[in-house]
Amino acid sequence: MPEQPPSRINLTHNPAALKALTHPLRVRLLGLLRSEGPATASELAATTGETSASTSYHLRVLARHGFVSEAPARDARERRWQAAHTLTTWDNEALLDQPGAEVFLATTRRQQVDHLGRTLDRHEADLAAGRLDPAWRAAAHLDDYEVRLTPASAAELGREFAARAAELAARDAGNPEAARVVVVTAALPVTDRPARDAEAPEAGPAQDGETP
Repeated sequence: MPEQPPSRINLTHNPAALKALTHPLRVRLLGLLRSEGPATASELAATTGETSASTSYHLRVLARHGFVSEAPARDARERRWQAAHTLTTWDNEALLDQPGAEVFLATTRRQQVDHLGRTLDRHEADLAAGRLDPAWRAAAHLDDYEVRLTPASAAELGREFAARAAELAARDAGNPEAARVVVVTAALPVTDRPARDAEAPEAGPAQDGETP
């Protein structure tokens, strides 16, 4: 697939475009066009399990807000679509002032989690079928760990990770050993669970007629 020139669409002050991406199928269609290249509504329907009418409608919505555009057709009968940008960006703090921001963030984050699952399935299948160099067995990793950070430190971690990933990608550009690597990062704070009351008696087994 020919590489697209690096470009971004920023949603921070674009509430109409923000609202357009609150639909999970639109998020997935845009991701597929970015990762797999131009496609028709029918091809995307086959990939997603949706109908062609549904993917066609959502592609037109994405086009209306500048996320996708028509790609050169292979023949006069087809209509192909391509991503108009390589990245969607926003500033979390400023974005939260926009209507629909919470729905947008929840939708995109859930789609990213789903994307990770599909990528893991694909990675394992590619390894099993011998489509990847065996060196990737040791190089690939999926880690999770917890650290205690301030909001400022969590934001800094995200910026530094993105910068380092871009630096390494630039270094490996054109290297025949390089492969597409899906990188997913997350920094999701959670509250500490309240301590269990050591004095509270444990519930005994349910008796006849009682609901456990």
